[in-house]
Amino acid sequence: MRRFLALLPAVALLSACIDIPQAPKHDAVRRPASAAFTPRPEVRQCLADLSITRASFTPLPDQYFGAGCSTIGTVRLTSLRSDDAHLQLANLGPVTCPLADTLAGWARFGVDRAARQILGSPLVKIETMGSYACRNVAGSDRRSAHATAGAIDVSAFILADGRRISVLDDWYAGSREERQFLSIVHQSACKRFGTVLGPAYNAAHRDHLHVELSGSGFCR
Repeated sequence: MRRFLALLPAVALLSACIDIPQAPKHDAVRRPASAAFTPRPEVRQCLADLSITRASFTPLPDQYFGAGCSTIGTVRLTSLRSDDAHLQLANLGPVTCPLADTLAGWARFGVDRAARQILGSPLVKIETMGSYACRNVAGSDRRSAHATAGAIDVSAFILADGRRISVLDDWYAGSREERQFLSIVHQSACKRFGTVLGPAYNAAHRDHLHVELSGSGFCR
């Protein structure tokens, strides 16, 4: 009996070092973060339409940043499609799905085909100066369409033959064909987007074409 009592402290110490399995707790199961992302019906329809264009994109969860700034119903575009090739994109952040869908159509039918017909080389890349930015319209206290990822600033177009046609360098000073190309691209944008602003509008747009869906055909 004394020997048994002497062993009790050792048994207690040993049991403290043994990891005894616990019964599983059902409320501790974690679901993937992606499972919580459920786009609204109108966004799902837009995503389906965007898929038809064969654009490469990732849907993004809604985010609210306050002060009138948000990214709701947006996607991150990786590339677009022309008739027969991928069109790369540079410096583009989140954009609303309808804006992405309109950009896809403009890039294919407005920009690429104009490049082939006027400059003799297909489009391979569109350079931008970004999309989402929590800021006001220059010189006003009104939020810009950029504050809700509803606008894109397009700065240049790269062709398959290596030429880079930029708004800053070629809108006024480019060759006759380059200026004609930019003019056609601008006119094509005006038919698709609600607001299009370029170098002819003011000095703030001397280096890019601002395109957004909101507005009713404001084209400068």
